[in-house]
Amino acid sequence: MRSECSDISTELESWYASDNGRYLLEETRGATQNLLDTTFGYHILQLGVRTPQPLAAGSPIHHRVYSAPTAATGANLVAVPDELPLDCDSVDAVIAHHCLEFAEHPQQVLREIQRVLTPQGQLLLVCFNPWSLKGLAGRTSGVLRHPLWSGYKALSQRRLMDWLHLLGCEVQGCKHLYGVPVAGKGRVRNFLQGADRFTVRHNVPVGGIFILHATKQVAGVHPRRRLSLVGRERLIGLVPKPSAAPSPATPAPRDGVTYHRDNNTQ
Repeated sequence: MRSECSDISTELESWYASDNGRYLLEETRGATQNLLDTTFGYHILQLGVRTPQPLAAGSPIHHRVYSAPTAATGANLVAVPDELPLDCDSVDAVIAHHCLEFAEHPQQVLREIQRVLTPQGQLLLVCFNPWSLKGLAGRTSGVLRHPLWSGYKALSQRRLMDWLHLLGCEVQGCKHLYGVPVAGKGRVRNFLQGADRFTVRHNVPVGGIFILHATKQVAGVHPRRRLSLVGRERLIGLVPKPSAAPSPATPAPRDGVTYHRDNNTQ
């Protein structure tokens, strides 16, 4: 499982190092930054593809945890996404960057993310759109040409919204990117980039990438917990603050006798 996740991560990193990948990464970073600017708390977790400048790097949250299935540069948590070594209600924000559509059990990964999120915690899902030109190409001819698409699972925006609803999360919005695949050089590339940014500006739902923003809705108030790193591979924490000792209660009346508290007792 770890080896398979590592291979997929390597293929994603390789694709994002291409010209089109770098362009899309910058567009994704700009779109997620607008959402991250309003996200606050103590801890943020990023899962999925590793890039030289992770999406979480622009977050105002200072404690940033970057997870990877195997030891890698920049990763300070080694774990598979469907078995996160984190306590419940411990992370204020999670970015899943192409984490679900390449997971063996995407629903289990989403359940794990929901479990570790704090109430009202923020979730950003960055996924390939299976019904875009990019997604359709990857599911047909592309699957025979690039090893990346061999492990790809088509997860539509509607399906993910249904899963989030079942997990008690409320979808706040969806942003579509990469509506027009960019190719070529010079004037042709500039024209395609302009057309792509037009579709992004009007949020046309044909983009090769969509960013789903959701919050965890849980009744009740939970105490703030601490997240700490133990050893090299495990993050734990969340020891609730000790509650105040209860004040002594006055005994209930018995056999017609009324008890009074002596306020002069030292």
